[in-house]
Amino acid sequence: MTHNELLKLARKKAGMSQTEFAGYFRMPVKTLRHWEINERKVPDYLLRLMLYKLEMEGYVSGLQEMVDTED
Repeated sequence: MTHNELLKLARKKAGMSQTEFAGYFRMPVKTLRHWEINERKVPDYLLRLMLYKLEMEGYVSGLQEMVDTED
């Protein structure tokens, strides 16, 4: 699973729309859209931090390990 797919999966598991997710992380919606449609790659360190925050706040679980297994 690519970083972009993993980010989209995390957003959906958290039950957030793109607008809500972008607002939660205080980022432009356009940036999130570019990442989700694979126009740009999510930086590895940023994806790890985002997944960590989502896991610590109880929105998702078990996704952080998937960053290391990207094909």
